[in-house]
Amino acid sequence: MTSYSVSFVCLKRFTARLPLLMRLDELNYHLPQEQIAQRPLERREASRLLRLDRSSGVFEDRLFAELSNLLRGNELLVLNNARVIPARLFGRRAGVHSQAPSRATRSEHLSGKVEIFLVRQLASDTWESLVRPGRKMHVRERILFGDGELECEVLARGELGLRTLRFVSRDQHNVGEHFERFGHVPLPPYIDRPDETSDRERYQTVFAKNPGAIAAPTAGLHFSTQILEKIRARGVEICELTLDVGLGTFQPIHSETLEGHVMHAESYEIPDETVDRIHAARIAGRPIVAVGTTVVRALEDSARRAAEAGSSNLVLAGRAEARLFIVPGFPFRVVEGLLTNFHLPRSTLLALVSAFAGRDHVLAAYRHAVDAGYRFYSYGDCMLIR
Repeated sequence: MTSYSVSFVCLKRFTARLPLLMRLDELNYHLPQEQIAQRPLERREASRLLRLDRSSGVFEDRLFAELSNLLRGNELLVLNNARVIPARLFGRRAGVHSQAPSRATRSEHLSGKVEIFLVRQLASDTWESLVRPGRKMHVRERILFGDGELECEVLARGELGLRTLRFVSRDQHNVGEHFERFGHVPLPPYIDRPDETSDRERYQTVFAKNPGAIAAPTAGLHFSTQILEKIRARGVEICELTLDVGLGTFQPIHSETLEGHVMHAESYEIPDETVDRIHAARIAGRPIVAVGTTVVRALEDSARRAAEAGSSNLVLAGRAEARLFIVPGFPFRVVEGLLTNFHLPRSTLLALVSAFAGRDHVLAAYRHAVDAGYRFYSYGDCMLIR
C-alpha cells in the first residue's frame, strides 16, 4: 500500500518548552511484526484491555467488554467525536492554467499520476496537503480526478511535498461529496494492505460526528453503542470534544532528544457544555477520564490557556490549536484517567503516555503486552490507566 509515513515531512511550528530532557531511545521497546493488527476484530468490544495502576505500576489483563465494571461509576468520560475523512486521493496531472511555456507542460509530466493526502483544511475549498511526487508539482498546475468532475490547482509550494491546493467541482456535487466518492481511508503505514470498503465504517468511531480528521482517535474504536449504554447505566457521565487528528499526532521524532522535536499544531474545539461538565466534575471531586491521547492533548492545552488567561474555568470553550508536546515531567491539570491504544516506540504518543503513568511503568506494561500476545496500534488492543 502506498502510504504517507510522514517521514519526509519536516514542518516547523511553534512548540512549548519541554519540562525535561529525555533521549528518544529511552522510549523504545521490541515488538514482533506479527503483533501489529492489520484488521479490526469482528466485534469492536472484543479487544483485550490491560489495566495499569499508574501509582504502583501494577497491571492486570482484562477485556474491553468489562469496561463498565472497571469504572467506579462517578467518572466523567471525555470522547473525541472527530470524523475521519477519506483523505487519500489519486489523480492525474493536467497542465497549468497559464499558456506560458513551462517545464510543467511537457507531455511526459502531464500523463503522470499524483497521490494527494489532505492534511488540514484552510478554507471551504482549500487544503494543506502532502503531494507525491512533490518535486515535480508546480504552482498553478492542475490535477484531475475521475473523469474531471473534481479538479484542484496548486496555489503554493511548501517543504518536501507539502502544497496548498484549491479544489473545484465541475458538476452538481460539492467538493466534500467528491472526496467521499474518490477518496480512500487514510490507514496508517504500518497497516500493510490497501484500504477496503469495511474500513470506511471500522476506522471510524460510533460517535464520530465532525469531519476533518486524517486519522482515527483509535482509543474510541473499541466502543459500541451497547458498551456506551452500559457505561451510562453505571452512572458514568459522557461528554465530547473535537480534535482533528493530523500530523501532530503521528509525525515521527527525528531528533535524538525529545527537546529537539517540533510538534505540528492540531485544531480542536471544546463545546460550552463540555466545559461546564468538566468544571462541575472537578468541583465534585469526580475523576475525569480521557478516551485517547487526542483528548488529553486538547484538554491539557486548553487548561494551560485557561490558566494563562486567569479563567475561573478549568478549560476554555471554543476553537484553538493544540501545540503542546507532552513529555515526562509535564504537570497534568485535568486528566486523571486515560483509555489508550498501544503506541509506536520512539513516538510522541508514547512520550505522552509515559508522562501520565511513568516511563518505567509504561514500558513494563508494554513488555508484558508483547509477551502476552496483545494486538498493537490502531486496530489493536488498549490500556486503561488510572
